[in-house]
Amino acid sequence: MREYINKADVLIEALPYIKAFQGKKIVIKFGGSIMTDDNLMNGVLMDIVFMKYVGWYPVIVHGGGPAITEAMQQRGSRAEFVNGLRVTDRETMDIVEDILAHKINSQIVNLLNKMDGDAVGLYGKNDGLIRVDKMMPEVDGKKVDIGYVGSVRYINAPLLNRLLEQGKIPGIAPIGVGDDGQTFNVNGDVVAGDIASSIGARKLVYLTDTPGILRNPDDEKSVISTLTRTEAEQLIAEAVIQGGMIPKVTSCLNALKFGVNKGHIVDGRIDHSLLLEIFTREGIGTEILRNGSENIR
Repeated sequence: MREYINKADVLIEALPYIKAFQGKKIVIKFGGSIMTDDNLMNGVLMDIVFMKYVGWYPVIVHGGGPAITEAMQQRGSRAEFVNGLRVTDRETMDIVEDILAHKINSQIVNLLNKMDGDAVGLYGKNDGLIRVDKMMPEVDGKKVDIGYVGSVRYINAPLLNRLLEQGKIPGIAPIGVGDDGQTFNVNGDVVAGDIASSIGARKLVYLTDTPGILRNPDDEKSVISTLTRTEAEQLIAEAVIQGGMIPKVTSCLNALKFGVNKGHIVDGRIDHSLLLEIFTREGIGTEILRNGSENIR
């Protein structure tokens, strides 16, 4: 009997969060281990379907970097990166589009639909969903041409909002399209943040391969539970936040500036980490607040 009572207690604890977020939009970005572990993938997608049926409007942005690198190697190509960005010639862009938009995206959408998620797969070419400009990063003070890599200029928010109103779960591959119709590789973390801002999302969640933002990068127990925007900016300046966490936090901070209430960095390797972060008092990762006053996780 105690086991059933405990389950009821969990539902009661979640009730304030279910009530508070009825009809709110949430953008969830995942990649990393989730993409290579079927159990993790199924668990995350089931959590997202659960969120839909308790009143959220979830939007998914996914990655797939390791799968792209593997496909390149199989074709005899070597992955190159500049400032963390994949050098993307036309042949590489064809691989990126095939892996992200046609294979991984289709897999995610099919799994969601088997769970009655009513999902739809999208990328930049769908009604100009993600319009981009060619990116030219600076290296040693000089702009470098790294090929078909884009920076987001426009998100077709009306398209996404219309799909959400129809009860769909959009699953989005981070591929943009230029004015000439060419496809571009785009950082998925940035796409997620820009989508969250554009559709007026309440929350932006990054599921990662780390427990959250760490005070000490070498100590996984040093997770910082809550940060304000100012504190997060200071940690970037102090190089406490570094490497692959920088685009996540930077995109999160930009989204907070444009109306998103809260960002979350969560360990996607933990079962039901998404639900534990959103529907419990303590959460399990790092939350970044738009201001210091919000107390509903």
